[in-house]
Amino acid sequence: MLNLLEYLDSGKILLADGATGTMLMEAGLPPGVAPELWNVEQPDKIIALHQAYLEAGSQVVLTNTFGGSRVKLAKNNLGERVSELNRAAASLARQAVGERAFVAGDIGPTGELMQPMGLLTEEHAQQTFAEQAAALAEGGVDLIWIETMTDLSEARAAVMGARQATNLPVFCSLSFGKKARTMMGVSAAQAARELWPLGLTAIGANCGEGLEMIPEVLAQMRQAAPEARLIAKPNAGLPKLIGGQTVYDTPPQDFAVRISEFVGLGAQVVGACCGSSPEYIRAIRSII
Repeated sequence: MLNLLEYLDSGKILLADGATGTMLMEAGLPPGVAPELWNVEQPDKIIALHQAYLEAGSQVVLTNTFGGSRVKLAKNNLGERVSELNRAAASLARQAVGERAFVAGDIGPTGELMQPMGLLTEEHAQQTFAEQAAALAEGGVDLIWIETMTDLSEARAAVMGARQATNLPVFCSLSFGKKARTMMGVSAAQAARELWPLGLTAIGANCGEGLEMIPEVLAQMRQAAPEARLIAKPNAGLPKLIGGQTVYDTPPQDFAVRISEFVGLGAQVVGACCGSSPEYIRAIRSII
């Protein structure tokens, strides 16, 4: 933990990894199967994915646990295997990268609507995220990375749950649309104002609608929380359906140029999300 904080305090850029889900589908993950199952059923493929990103230049790899909360896993009748699947994911990531990179325990949204729009209470959500964060910490991660959040109350519950369950640094990135708002209407400024004071180590954007909104997200967050370390981990452009396949429209070298621009705008933690691959990370590494 101290090494990560010391690295960030030095002002150096921290390069994360790229897509997990799309890469696992290319590796043969069947439609409808929870990716987290592969942490115990196909461990070699998970290790190979992490190693590919490590070799491309990633300094942080995210565990294969995006849908690893009890609420999310329950949709595939896996709710009782939270601890097993998350600990296995953390162990595989550590096995893959050793001490050559940091391992981030990945926590994604539950897929449920929070009250009053849905049934999920903030208390239940916080307990759910705390359970997942504790299992990831037991597995040996260096930090918790909460990502792709759109609901401010769910993001808050995730941060508070992670902080309650572990002593690890916590990153939080939200998914923004073209107007620098999430699909639940949360602005980047609002997110930074409300989440950064909860004790985050970094905050920013991942996934979302392409690349164009990232400068506005960074500007709003910088103004709302001037001291915050900022994250930019967007998708590889926008998806298009070509020949029956989803293809993202920004090639690696062009993507890397944009990432370097985001670094110039204040992003310290960078990487790629949906539609990317180790080739994207290699391109970023070559520029920054």
